[in-house]
Amino acid sequence: MIFNTDRNANGKRSICARIVCLVFVLAIAFGMLAGLTGCNSKEKLYVFNWGDYIDPEVVSLFEKEYPQYKVVYDTFDTNETMYQKLVSTNISYDVVIPSDYMISRLIKEDRLIKLDKTKLTNYGMIKDDLKQQEFDPADEYSVPYMWGTLGIVYNKKLVGDDVIDSWTCLWDKKYEGSILMLDSVRDTMGLTLKMLGYSMNTTDEKQIEEAGKKLVDQKALVAQYGVDDIKQPMINGNYALCVEYSGDALWMMDQNEDLEYVIPKEGSNIWIDSMVIPKTSKNTEGAYLFIDFMCRTDIAVKNAEYIEYSTPHKEALDELDESYKDSHVFNPSAEELVNMEAFVDLGETSSLYNKAWEQLRLSSGEDNKKEKNLFWIYIVIVVVVIAAVVFLIIRKKQKDKIKYDE
Repeated sequence: MIFNTDRNANGKRSICARIVCLVFVLAIAFGMLAGLTGCNSKEKLYVFNWGDYIDPEVVSLFEKEYPQYKVVYDTFDTNETMYQKLVSTNISYDVVIPSDYMISRLIKEDRLIKLDKTKLTNYGMIKDDLKQQEFDPADEYSVPYMWGTLGIVYNKKLVGDDVIDSWTCLWDKKYEGSILMLDSVRDTMGLTLKMLGYSMNTTDEKQIEEAGKKLVDQKALVAQYGVDDIKQPMINGNYALCVEYSGDALWMMDQNEDLEYVIPKEGSNIWIDSMVIPKTSKNTEGAYLFIDFMCRTDIAVKNAEYIEYSTPHKEALDELDESYKDSHVFNPSAEELVNMEAFVDLGETSSLYNKAWEQLRLSSGEDNKKEKNLFWIYIVIVVVVIAAVVFLIIRKKQKDKIKYDE
């Protein structure tokens, strides 16, 4: 009896211990599940921006301030690649940061939502002269993020005493193999048109074709076409001339004191990149919070200092170091902005630009050299043939004269 009693007591203790263990295991399991559920419950916010165009810490700060969101950050290198992905991908981007003319196109195609500015408490910080631009005249679809110019970065040591103040420098044969060009249809075609004395937004087919042919002629002189990938080679001091956006130019100049930036005298492009919300967005509330966060003074300062592009934020400009305000790159004078043009959407005329650009891509700089070499070979052959004919005629006349004298 005593044995049986002890056995029952041990059995009860064993059962109790198992129950406690089971409860403990279940508690841990539920805790882990809750943690996983908490992670998965975060709403994704898809942001599509240019490469190297935000302080990386800003995204982390946003997620910290709004823990309900997980930012999925994607980048592009040209407006055209951005457009192709935006209209063809199954990703529903919530915030996109294109340039002026592309925003105009997206508005025409009814791809953007009209913004409720009452949800953007920091919108009043944006400079008024950068609002209601031609690409968004009623100021309904976009919020300016950064602005700047297009120009030439040059290496003072490599150009020596040459004055770099014109787009024509990019066609100077003395810089063959030392020129870096932007792999961008509008920018590269635009600067060529400007050099030829035309508008960057021309719809004249002959002018567009002329610009395209001019670029084909130049290709043999160009070392590389690129966007982000041409900055470091220029910083390393390997090239003399590089077409760049002002913000990238300022950053490059910080890395190499031999570099300088100029807006060519023929004029150039002045651009504004702005934040928009596509109609395909599935998280518009998060998009509004992100845009408003980017318009906050401390965040605008952080981004401007990191990427060194001109900020449209009034208070941010006041809080930046004096070196930015005094910089002709970051803060160009009115005189430097003469003959500047903003890109506009070209509509169906874009196909003419794309055609010219495709011909440039398909052409070979080596082919151009071969054609020139063949030209001179033909000239030499013609000269030799003419000389031979003249020699034979003279020789024949001499022989005829000898016969006649005999």
